[in-house]
Amino acid sequence: MNKFLLAPSIIASDFTHLADEIAAVESAGADWLHMDIMDGHFVPTITIGPLFVDACKRVTKLPIDVHLMISNPDQYLEVFAKAGASNITVHVETCDHLQQTIQKIKSLGCTAGVTLNPSTPASALDEVLPLVDLVLVMSVKPGYSGQSFMPDMISKVEEIRNKLNELRSTAFLEVDGGISAETLPLMRKAGADVFVAGNAIFKHPQGAGEGIKKLRNSFARSERY
Repeated sequence: MNKFLLAPSIIASDFTHLADEIAAVESAGADWLHMDIMDGHFVPTITIGPLFVDACKRVTKLPIDVHLMISNPDQYLEVFAKAGASNITVHVETCDHLQQTIQKIKSLGCTAGVTLNPSTPASALDEVLPLVDLVLVMSVKPGYSGQSFMPDMISKVEEIRNKLNELRSTAFLEVDGGISAETLPLMRKAGADVFVAGNAIFKHPQGAGEGIKKLRNSFARSERY
């Protein structure tokens, strides 16, 4: 129960010192490097693309965890796989043929993930849960960094964890949005095992390494009280 993965969200890093930021989280024991790809259409913000993913891949050995918050994701699966994505996660709201999309991601040699907006019920994933390698639960509305954690998403994590357990699935259950030393234990107890954190890591006053250490210790501390 104590084992979980940390995936620092690169969007919260200092892009003027990108290689140093990546090296800092890698040396501090990060497990994945999370990248939010936003297109200004499915979500209002425009962020990064495959060239950025490729640049990061060249300076790290960490798996690249790509979250496609974009319309028409099928059009871009291959280019992100070639850029170095290890995991590719798509939104249920953007895929007309979700099962085919999942199979395509797997055929490219990537872990296939699926996610949904906070307002979309967990039941929207039922048909594909037996197929996926990863489920991502957004605990903020996708599109902006630094939002407040949505406590209602704790019950959604519990619901999805129960569904995965019923299927005897080994899929990762990842959470993203407002993850901190206070909210990580809540989501861990609900059943999540991968945590995306941006500000809690890259904006920590003592640096990203201390941010990771604080998150690592948060669940152990919560168990003592």
